[in-house]
Amino acid sequence: MSRKIKLIWDFRGEAAAKTAEHHDIHLKEYLDEEKITLEKTGFEIINEMHAIAFIVVEEKDMISFRDILKPHRGEVYED
Repeated sequence: MSRKIKLIWDFRGEAAAKTAEHHDIHLKEYLDEEKITLEKTGFEIINEMHAIAFIVVEEKDMISFRDILKPHRGEVYED
């Protein structure tokens, strides 16, 4: 079975949650425009000054998504 990678964008500061939520909208728009179906996108509030937006991709597709979308970091995704 193929591993999945969670590509992550970090946002910090008082507007972090709103920025992460807005970035998630752009990720979904990109997927719609490119007609790509993925398992999961979203955003999480880590604390009042840190939030993330993320997209989960197959490991085999990670490099192309990374090069196009420029995430800040990635990690192995486990549901």
